[in-house]
Amino acid sequence: MRTLIVGGTGLLGSELVRQCSLAGHEIAATYLTRPGQAAGVEWRPLDVRRREDVERLIGAFQPEAVINAAFRQTDWTTTATGAANVALAVSAAGGRLVHVSSDAVFSGAAIRYDETCVPDPISPYGAAKAAAETAVNAIAPAAVTARTSLIIGDGGSSHESLVHALAAGRASGVLFTDDVRCPVQVSDLAAALLELAASEYRGVHHVAGADAVSRYELGRLIARRDGLDADRLPSGRRADAGVPGPVDVRLDCATTQGRLRTRLRGAREFLAPTAGGR
Repeated sequence: MRTLIVGGTGLLGSELVRQCSLAGHEIAATYLTRPGQAAGVEWRPLDVRRREDVERLIGAFQPEAVINAAFRQTDWTTTATGAANVALAVSAAGGRLVHVSSDAVFSGAAIRYDETCVPDPISPYGAAKAAAETAVNAIAPAAVTARTSLIIGDGGSSHESLVHALAAGRASGVLFTDDVRCPVQVSDLAAALLELAASEYRGVHHVAGADAVSRYELGRLIARRDGLDADRLPSGRRADAGVPGPVDVRLDCATTQGRLRTRLRGAREFLAPTAGGR
């Protein structure tokens, strides 16, 4: 399959590139500042905020499938307008679009959210992601919008880096005991997205891990996997810290999981000490 990964140098994008390469796809991947290291990939510079550049790249490469994993938490234009630009270009050129969204589109008021739930964001990033979803659905109704949660790798995610820094005393702060999400392993997420790209499904899909865990429990799981002293991790409550944003958001993935061969493991499984060979 001729596949374009938009945002190919991030944690998720890099894993998508890796799995596409293993599957024998013809791949192009975009970068903003510098290309990735994977061989056999056409690395293309792209700023998704520039509609003409997005249209030119997608029109020239003519992908059968586009997976848009590009975002910036503090940049509305990249996250929202950029998603609309990608959807417009794919709609004009033809092909399949999978847009990666986030559980940040929810406030946490309902705690558990399935694919039928309407976004009610309470953070700027959540609002940008909700706007992106609206644009993608309006421009490319046959596209898949895949909402996910905290993405965990084999040491490469920001969550893992923070845990290591806290355990070593190199960072200040706490891990919240009342901030709950459904973390997903990056390889599971990438496999699920590629499976959806090759399918005929459309609309919203939830692609997150099977376990709902707090950021503090997640930190302890990461520490134990990596041989760190989990008792050194500081804990606290988000409610006491006054940090804005959703607290308890749990994506119900039952409908999506029923459509996938890829099993979306829970954090307690994929972070078990034997799971990563650590």
